[in-house]
Amino acid sequence: MRSGAKVAVVGGIFLVVASGVGYGGYNLYNGMTGGNGGGDGTDAKTASAPRKTGPPSADEIDKTAEDFLTAWAGGNAPEAAQLTNNAVDAGPLLAGYRDRAHVSKAVITPGRAVGAKVPFTVSATVTYEGQSKPWSYASELTVVRGLTTGKALVDWAPTVVHPKLTKGAALTTEKASAPPIKAVDRNGVELTKEKYPSLGPVLDVLRKKYGKDAGGTPGIELAITSADEAAHDQTLLALTKGKEGRLPTTLDAGVQAAAEQAVKKYGQASVVAVRPSTGEIRAIANSPAGGFNTAVQGAQAPGSTMKIVTTAMMMDNGLVSGPGSAVECPATVTWDGVPFHNLKNFDIPGGTLRDSFSRSCNTAFIKAIKPLTARGIAGTALGDTARKYFGIGLDWQTGITTVDGSVPQSTGSETAASYIGQGRITMNALTMASVAATAKNGAFKQPVIVSRTLDDRELAVARPLPGNIAQALREMMRTTATSGTGASAMSVVGGEKGAKTGSAEVDGQGKSNSWFTGYADDLAAAAVVQSGGHGSDAAGPVVAQVLRAR
Repeated sequence: MRSGAKVAVVGGIFLVVASGVGYGGYNLYNGMTGGNGGGDGTDAKTASAPRKTGPPSADEIDKTAEDFLTAWAGGNAPEAAQLTNNAVDAGPLLAGYRDRAHVSKAVITPGRAVGAKVPFTVSATVTYEGQSKPWSYASELTVVRGLTTGKALVDWAPTVVHPKLTKGAALTTEKASAPPIKAVDRNGVELTKEKYPSLGPVLDVLRKKYGKDAGGTPGIELAITSADEAAHDQTLLALTKGKEGRLPTTLDAGVQAAAEQAVKKYGQASVVAVRPSTGEIRAIANSPAGGFNTAVQGAQAPGSTMKIVTTAMMMDNGLVSGPGSAVECPATVTWDGVPFHNLKNFDIPGGTLRDSFSRSCNTAFIKAIKPLTARGIAGTALGDTARKYFGIGLDWQTGITTVDGSVPQSTGSETAASYIGQGRITMNALTMASVAATAKNGAFKQPVIVSRTLDDRELAVARPLPGNIAQALREMMRTTATSGTGASAMSVVGGEKGAKTGSAEVDGQGKSNSWFTGYADDLAAAAVVQSGGHGSDAAGPVVAQVLRAR
């Protein structure tokens, strides 16, 4: 910090040692607290002073950070909370650091302030039922001007206490709610979050759901816990390890490794691989890894990859008979007064459905469907097909938490947008990998990551694709992969292959999201890269790298 050490600070370190009540601040309980004790209040000398405005000064930032860290380190949660701009939320979390997390002593070392942010490190000891273990981490706080009093205060967020804490979560040390697991892939290879970072959230969910059935015994752990039953505990420190139970999964270590490497090239990307003949999930990867599992829980417009489902809907409703059907692909088309166009306004004179699919002609998939308006099913036909043949909108029981796609009823120009994967349609890498897998296999197999025999859960079931529709989809996806928009990405992939590219426009985002789904032999994959542009530019190479690992 800029101002140097002050009260209850030794060498720039806020020092806390164990005492009979669990915390004993260095001189903090002898009337030498470093804070001003008033939080957002004022003392007699400053009561008449004008309320300050503007950003806090450097001295205010140093003083506020010092007072807060000193109070927190001293176990004085009420005082520390009053030094924030949200004492109501801050108080319980700060108090829980001692009472719930069972931190018996801590040394908090502040770094040099950068603007209004003050980084700090914590070196602590956690003690529970006679077991103790050191625990260290880094975090930061930000000092802001209080809106009502004008005082400099810590801008409260749970991440002040620990960088992985979120609203509604807490630090808890106790006997773990579930035994640890040793997750293994389909060949018995151990899967760890250290070697496969994207699997961190997946393994946490699997442990919570199947840990007791896997045959292990729980240990004592410090974890991030939540009152939300759907949330999984995140272990931060194991005081005693417990006994691991062995949990077989459908994942493939080689494919998972390829998926991890493929998405690392991008700031925000996700990919999932599925075996078409069984629905077994072979890989799940995200960049950044270890946070929100976008690959299976995301919900974004999938762009032209949705044309796989749109094509099935067109054939199922008799609008076209197959890949060779004549389909108009003008440069632009209008629906309810709203114009839709192709990339760079290209057109395909005298083209076929195969041409429009492989070159991703937007207007063809809007113009050809207009007759459904007269039949009163234009806004529902796509969702019906998605649910009936592809399982989209059903309740998937994969073994982990997933969001399984949505194709809601639409009206007006939103209906036209939905046919090309825009509007209110939402998908993720898992659902689009399953769409490609269904086309390859000819029937939907609900994705799973652990065998249904483990808990006898009921899997979602859809009708098989009619044979002519399945054959047509494979034929057009093969053309896309060999001579269409997916050819550049899929040129490195051998075997029986097919693909569909997509790009999805997002309001307020300068560059579209890149989507790609495809298959090779008995492995299907889909990827999305945020702001990646055309499907073949970013997501395509991700999918190709994963498919090559089969």
